[in-house]
Amino acid sequence: MAGISPSNLSHTAGISGRNTLVQEDKGNGTQVNSLPLDSSNTDFAFSLYKELVLKTPEENVVFSPFSISAALAVLSLGANSNTLKEILEGLKFSLTENPETDFHRGFGHLLHMLSQPGDQVQISTGSAMVIEKHLQILAEFKEKARALYQAEALMADFQQPQEAKNLINDYVRKQTQGKIKELISQLDRRTSMVLVNYIYFKGKWKMPFDPRDTFESQFHLDEKRSVMVPMMKIEDLTTPYFRDEELSCSVVELKYTGNASALFILPDQGKMQQVEASLQPETLRKWKDSMRPRIIGELYLPRFSISTDYTLEEILPELGIREVFSSQADLSRITGDKNLHVSQVVHKAVMDVAEKGTEAAAATGIKLVPCCGKIRSMIVRFNRPFLMIVCHTNSQVILFMAKVTNPKV
Repeated sequence: MAGISPSNLSHTAGISGRNTLVQEDKGNGTQVNSLPLDSSNTDFAFSLYKELVLKTPEENVVFSPFSISAALAVLSLGANSNTLKEILEGLKFSLTENPETDFHRGFGHLLHMLSQPGDQVQISTGSAMVIEKHLQILAEFKEKARALYQAEALMADFQQPQEAKNLINDYVRKQTQGKIKELISQLDRRTSMVLVNYIYFKGKWKMPFDPRDTFESQFHLDEKRSVMVPMMKIEDLTTPYFRDEELSCSVVELKYTGNASALFILPDQGKMQQVEASLQPETLRKWKDSMRPRIIGELYLPRFSISTDYTLEEILPELGIREVFSSQADLSRITGDKNLHVSQVVHKAVMDVAEKGTEAAAATGIKLVPCCGKIRSMIVRFNRPFLMIVCHTNSQVILFMAKVTNPKV
């Protein structure tokens, strides 16, 4: 099979293109926050989350909105006309207010920030378009995808579905340090293109939980059912906290050693749907603006590992991204012809939360401070379904979002 090998991603074409964009914007004094992606990314994250929850309201949810949106952004480089409009509007980016170049430049900034060397949080994200080998890819599209997004076009023979499946799975396994072993379980011989995205995340708690304090405890699935889970515990920490009386939930921010932090949102019993319905960029902004350092006498958080995988071609049309999956798709900036459409968009995320740190997804970070007494100190127990939002600190982009309904699954 012919194609661009994964090792080519680190070569000059991708790196120089990205750095040029960043340097130009620095020269203009443009900061990433001034680009119109901050609110758009959050809006997309929450809109997609609501669709995923509708499909499986009682199940765990974990996904990377940034990884998915970056993959769709790569695809938009090859789209024209209404197909392009649908993708960008589905990503909550307004073409009437900002030019398409701002959209790609904004993502270039974000990818540059996420890949800064020396950060103690390890983030690796990327995209690949796996395309039927008989299709000719335009050099301009290939170069733009690589320079702006470090994305590659991999060629595969979908008439040999097992070989094509192995190609994709081996690629993702390597890129995620073996964390995601099988992204694709089956392929159709009629497939012409598969859009793949991945993200690998590894970070350490600012203050790790002591494994000796972990104990078996109840996690309440609902008012009648519960399961026993390993419950981590940390005492006397000062961390940002906000009690949202309007939405009946508590919000705790826990920080990593490095450029990321996580919001843990604990709805009151029976209030999960109310909180979910209220998720929008303004809600997240309110929580962040309202949080103040508070001493939490005891924080309880379950140790867990959850994973989910989604075939997003069934879900993205609910966000208005429809044409690209149909015979009306215009992806002529990829091949020069309108004979290409997307057959499959697969996304899988794995989240491990434990005492020492987090691998491949969301996480926690805590600052331990002396406390005079515990008689009236606050206790926060994540012993019922809760939400997690993991953000990159500098860019404020949402890297991961999760709903933990059962840590045992």
